[in-house]
Amino acid sequence: MHTYTLSELAKKLRAKEFSVTELTQALLGRVAAAQPKLNAFVTVTAEQALAQAKAADAAIAGGQAGPLTGLPLAHKDIFCTAGVKTSCGSRMLDNFVSPYDATVVEKLGAAGMVMLGKTNMDEFAMGSSNETSFYGPVKNPWDLGLVPGGSSGGSAAAVAARIAPIATATDTGGSIRQPASLCGVTGLKPTYGRVSRFGMIAFASSLDQGGLIGLSAEDCALVLGAMAGFDPRDSTSVDVPVPNYMAELDKPLAGLKVGLISEFFGGGLNADVEKLIRDALKVYEKLGAKLVDVKLPALPLSVPTYYVVAPAECSSNLARFDGVRYGHRCRDPKDLMDLYKRSRGEGFGAEVKRRIMTGTYVLSAGYYDAYYLKAQRVRQLINADFRRAFEQVDVLIGPTAPDVAFAIGAKADDPIQMYLNDIYTIGANLAGVPGISVPCGFVRGLPVGMQICGPHFGESRLLNVAHAYQKETDWHTKIPAAFAAEKLS
Repeated sequence: MHTYTLSELAKKLRAKEFSVTELTQALLGRVAAAQPKLNAFVTVTAEQALAQAKAADAAIAGGQAGPLTGLPLAHKDIFCTAGVKTSCGSRMLDNFVSPYDATVVEKLGAAGMVMLGKTNMDEFAMGSSNETSFYGPVKNPWDLGLVPGGSSGGSAAAVAARIAPIATATDTGGSIRQPASLCGVTGLKPTYGRVSRFGMIAFASSLDQGGLIGLSAEDCALVLGAMAGFDPRDSTSVDVPVPNYMAELDKPLAGLKVGLISEFFGGGLNADVEKLIRDALKVYEKLGAKLVDVKLPALPLSVPTYYVVAPAECSSNLARFDGVRYGHRCRDPKDLMDLYKRSRGEGFGAEVKRRIMTGTYVLSAGYYDAYYLKAQRVRQLINADFRRAFEQVDVLIGPTAPDVAFAIGAKADDPIQMYLNDIYTIGANLAGVPGISVPCGFVRGLPVGMQICGPHFGESRLLNVAHAYQKETDWHTKIPAAFAAEKLS
């Protein structure tokens, strides 16, 4: 059962080849066997999953099932889940049990999906390697000595190891697409405002976006239709119609204009990775697409811009974790100031503290104009570059990450090198446009991802372009050898 995509599982459940309960039990067994190796989950909700599976079986038997009824998923531990711990990968929230569901959790639960558990992540989504989690690093299923990428590394590793067919994730500067690339799976970041952020613990509010990590573009299309849409509880949610993403998947690509971002094919990109991207572009040419060179001159400024804007918003958002209302509280504080200092000092890890301090600095009276205001102006230049590009082409294609997965600990002491892992993904967040990463080959036995970006609310075309490539190739079907067997030892 573990080798099937979500779409294939849906068909087999309707054909009653196996029950939802049998499927859920099989996957829970794989989760339990894989967890000591991968550390992909923070919480496994076995009892709740089996109860949801039983209800789904009853719905199928009664002819009341929807397209997602009984399909299993995992939620990134940044989405609030009623009655289940929501830790955000931090000691600060290690004792926090949410009293309500995030909109994403609520919608997918209402659609009949079965939650297997909550996946591990970089603390408060701050990281590119999933090494900053309070619960320890997640391992890459292709090589347990390597990182899976971050911050949604737990979701990517779980899907790559086939212990969950799909998982929710979030993307602030590449945290869906980069781990999808490093783990050889498909990762979709929708347009900013397409998916509600209500109940999604905030890191950088103008950049954070919920999305999906799955085995294929088709699977992402299937679930996105249920999780997208306007939410009055989220002030950044955009009230635009949600199309039928499945209906446009097989649209022909003849006449498609594909933009090649010149700034992505320069120094810093692994030559073998570049070759795989070039090979993938030949597939699109064969399908009738036309390649067009596109320049986004402000795009090289995306990393320094992001690392001013994101920490500033993080500094503001994380001020609420003060040891007073909920979350970690230090023992026996002497006074209120001691409570604040020690609770935050003990509750936050090094990377979170680094970003809070950076953000507080750039927002301070003497530096606001020099740093934060200037970064916001550059952000508008990057946005304008994307807007002009999409006047010429339908989609933009390039690498997702400059290289394949690296060793755990290799960049832990060099924040700048770590930040450069997101050099190709950050621009889409600053502009708010959608992006998807799909597997396109292997370098040194490790997966490589190709990134496709589209205009605002262009997810249908994006999924169509990704799906067309996956119909012509089989990179997305590859399974790490250590997790290929149905029963894991």
